[in-house]
Amino acid sequence: MSETTTTAASGSALPSKAEARRALRAGKPSMIKMLLRDKFATVAALFLSLVVLVAIFGPMLMGSIAVKQDLMFMNRAPFDPANGWEYILGSDALGRSMLARIVVATRTTLLVAVPAVLAAMVIGSLWGVWAGYHRGRRESISMRIADIIMSFPSLLLAVVVLFVFSPSAANIVLILAITRIPIYMRTARAESAELQSRTFVDAARTFGTRPASIIARHVVPVVIPTLLTLATLEFCFVMLAESSLSFLGIGIQPPDVSWGLMVAQGRQYLQTAWWLSILPGLAIVLTAVAANVLAAWMRIATDPAQRWRLTVDKQAVKSMKKSSIKDARQGS
Repeated sequence: MSETTTTAASGSALPSKAEARRALRAGKPSMIKMLLRDKFATVAALFLSLVVLVAIFGPMLMGSIAVKQDLMFMNRAPFDPANGWEYILGSDALGRSMLARIVVATRTTLLVAVPAVLAAMVIGSLWGVWAGYHRGRRESISMRIADIIMSFPSLLLAVVVLFVFSPSAANIVLILAITRIPIYMRTARAESAELQSRTFVDAARTFGTRPASIIARHVVPVVIPTLLTLATLEFCFVMLAESSLSFLGIGIQPPDVSWGLMVAQGRQYLQTAWWLSILPGLAIVLTAVAANVLAAWMRIATDPAQRWRLTVDKQAVKSMKKSSIKDARQGS
């Protein structure tokens, strides 16, 4: 009777599963809280969110303004309130609003960069994880295929293919995705091969778990943070590659418009109307910088060994350093 009472009392003192989860969440800051502690990463995330919103809703709001020509407003300088809000960023050689054209070009640029990155990440990651887990001949053949693709410069290969075939958004996405698959394949293969010696993978294999289940439940969740960081960096490369192809005239073709095409169309007016190339070029640079900053933050935030750097209170660290310096001076 006493043992039953003692067991019941001790059992009632133990926390429930919900309380344990709440305590664990309270001790472990969320990704949003860690993001807000980093000012540069927060600004980068807000800027990229703004770019995505502009790409989704901008063409619906300003699509008609982007194609409206007014020869009375040819090459109007930006930031002149007398021109009205539509021409706050100036106008091009046909009197079209630069603000509206940059907004419309945002969707075109993202519709090329995002599908190319997603396609390359999904195909390359799954292929690399599969090759790294099974090893042997499968790994050797996969890596040789990756070596063959990487032996050709991606931008040069895209130039050749688009010169032979008709330059279109679909062809640009296809060729850029194919040329970036080996990057994800190599990374996923290395991560998957390293996980073969982990205890949880050996335990799952010992209990007779199928390889597909082991890859889906134990390997892929560990590899995903690294691949997401890599995808953020690859987004910058693909966006710049599309801009370069459009600048060379074998990328996005009129009447469609992208940031790279706007830079190419405005290069002949650099001395008289600098904003035709500088403003879309600035959009490319700011988006690439924001993606790189966010990728650097994600690399730390998704690494359990480095995540503590984002959870430490910087003001407390500074105060501790100052107090330690004062103590050292007083001791000397």
